[in-house]
Amino acid sequence: MTTTSTVRVVLADDERMVRTALRVIIDAEPDLEVVGEATTGAEAVSLVRQLRPDVVLMDVRMPDVDGIRATEQILGTLTTAPRIVVVTTFENDSYVYDALRAGAAGFLLKRSGAQDLVAAVRLVAHSDSLLYPAALRGLAAAHARLAPQPPRWAARLTEREADVLRLMAKGLTNTEIGERLGVGHATAKTHVAAVLAKTGTRDRTQAVIAAYESGFITPGPHA
Repeated sequence: MTTTSTVRVVLADDERMVRTALRVIIDAEPDLEVVGEATTGAEAVSLVRQLRPDVVLMDVRMPDVDGIRATEQILGTLTTAPRIVVVTTFENDSYVYDALRAGAAGFLLKRSGAQDLVAAVRLVAHSDSLLYPAALRGLAAAHARLAPQPPRWAARLTEREADVLRLMAKGLTNTEIGERLGVGHATAKTHVAAVLAKTGTRDRTQAVIAAYESGFITPGPHA
């Protein structure tokens, strides 16, 4: 992640008009900057390796290499990888869920307004919260392939860590988790790190997906 206040963004979309619109919105913000554009997934992988941005806005459907494979390649080859947000037309698209399973931090609808767009970029760049937890819950309900038996990691979680994972699924930040459980921010952060380690996931989104897919959390309006 950048050590300055400016969040560096790469755009990956095969439609020039979409990239232009995104660039205009992002570059209008004093703390955001578009540093590169790609028209295919392969170009996105190459550009990210070269520019090392903080955030990538990745179209899920592109020629050559799609957004899912591009996400896998970026996260699988960079030690310090950017946060990837999938940009899509349909929120219940199975491609979106596959991209989240591949490591994307969240997704954004192409019809989202300018304020929602810049808020999403800032959130994934700076926050320890989930991007649209309710939407992730809906995707899990529609697309999750439940494991035939509880995962081994479930038995390794302490009772407190299990509570933390459930609160993570609700989209709570470390501070909010600490307040809910009556512990300090640093303690909550330690619990979250333990959850990620024990579930074998790289970030909150993947931990929550693992919780849904394993049946540890059942998708639903009150999950």
